[in-house]
Amino acid sequence: MTTGSSSTSESRRDPRSGISTFKGQDRALRADRLGTAGLLLSVLAATAPLMVVAGVMPTTFGVMRIVGQPLLFVALGVVLALFSVGYAEMSRHVHNAGAFYAYISRGLGGTAGAGAALVALVAYSALQVGIYGIFGFEVSGLLDTYLDADVAWWIPALACVLVVGALGWLKIDVNARVLGVLLLIEVALVVVFDVAAVTDPGREGLSLHAFSPATLTGAGVGTALCYCIAAFTGFEQAPVYAEETSRPAVLVPRVMFLAIGFVAVFFALSSWALTVAAGPHAIVPVAREQSAGLLFFLTEPRLGTTFTDVMHVLFVTGMFAATLSFHNVVARYAFAMGREGLLPAAFGRTTGTSGAPGTGSLLQTAVSAIVVAAFALTDDAPADDPTAPVLHLFTWGGNVGALGVILLMAAASLSVIVFFARRGAARAQFWRLAASALAGAALLFIAVCTVKDFDVLLGADPDSALSWALPAVIGLALIAGLVQGLVLRSRRPEAHARIGLGNEAFQLDKAAGSAPGPRHRAP
Repeated sequence: MTTGSSSTSESRRDPRSGISTFKGQDRALRADRLGTAGLLLSVLAATAPLMVVAGVMPTTFGVMRIVGQPLLFVALGVVLALFSVGYAEMSRHVHNAGAFYAYISRGLGGTAGAGAALVALVAYSALQVGIYGIFGFEVSGLLDTYLDADVAWWIPALACVLVVGALGWLKIDVNARVLGVLLLIEVALVVVFDVAAVTDPGREGLSLHAFSPATLTGAGVGTALCYCIAAFTGFEQAPVYAEETSRPAVLVPRVMFLAIGFVAVFFALSSWALTVAAGPHAIVPVAREQSAGLLFFLTEPRLGTTFTDVMHVLFVTGMFAATLSFHNVVARYAFAMGREGLLPAAFGRTTGTSGAPGTGSLLQTAVSAIVVAAFALTDDAPADDPTAPVLHLFTWGGNVGALGVILLMAAASLSVIVFFARRGAARAQFWRLAASALAGAALLFIAVCTVKDFDVLLGADPDSALSWALPAVIGLALIAGLVQGLVLRSRRPEAHARIGLGNEAFQLDKAAGSAPGPRHRAP
């Protein structure tokens, strides 16, 4: 990998942020593409509101039998807000498309950063690819219902892969507009349902029973936390776009807190609306009976068939928005890794006109197509369960990805503490470090619950090999990344020293006016 600056690059300082940027097709993402609204919409799209309300919530009610789901969203909002206190402060010091792994590198060292980089790449890829399964299944069902067309699930899934891949080559602000429109429509539909449920409640009336702490008793609470935290996935992606914002030190922290607050309140109210519509004491049996059809079952008698049909269609477009959001994140992680020697140098270059990380986008498109094709070729579902391959893709990918993100957040919490302690700022940043410690402990607890109850998350038998084989995917990614980091430290110390530095390393090279050589990592 050639790590020096290209001949066409130039360094400048952004007068608004005071942050030096290293401009050039080979080494930097295009700055000033996103403002507060564009960045917020880009990260919130990954939450897929309709997918959470129609998929995650019924599972938590029906499988975990937890009526107090609204309280879980509030509690997780608090935990993630505590996490973001330190995470946001660190984002003011580190601007890198590698986000999680860059932060972990700056706190725990380059080798730990290399491990985190591969975990992030695998986790976000799994989250995206998993959605293709349920997307294909839903589109196939819509075509059968409205056009009487029998289309295999993998055909719309592969079509979605190609469209998302094409959009990944465009400017990020174009992507933000697409994501924003789809997100706002989804949110509007859910809000309409929430209002309808509150104005036309079930037999038990407008009850606040779901907010009672007594509803959180039972062995399923830990597992329910695993399900619900996946609904927040997206807010932590804000630093990934830092290089493409106008004022990263201001916009990134602002967007993270806005995203957490919105998700916590929105999903707490929406899950409460479900309990109101069905009745707090009826929500569990109704959810067990209706499963993913719960939202539509409760919507039709209140808002009519047409509205419910529109919601079905927007359920699909919401999943499309989520896949595009995750695709953008994976492409930028690949770009950052290529720029710093963790992937081939071709991944560390942007496309000429859009400034997007084109090679990373191509990689994720290829991986997605291969995985979808593999599931299609092995589509030997039993007659009594024709959806098994599709739902397996969604369930396996979603849970593997969520586990990876939870572990990354826990590691980032520790990294924040070490980073500021090494800079001699522990006393000045004490309350932020305390918040990071509390959040890290809570996230580790959720990670342990996730691994322990992985069979429940998968809907598999307790002795199923999948209950340990799928979490092992994240473990293997971590081990492979750590080994790569150790090899780099031994054989290419100059590359190892760059892990997590992003554009800073290349600006130092240009300032020195010489080819890159071994240098000490900035504290």
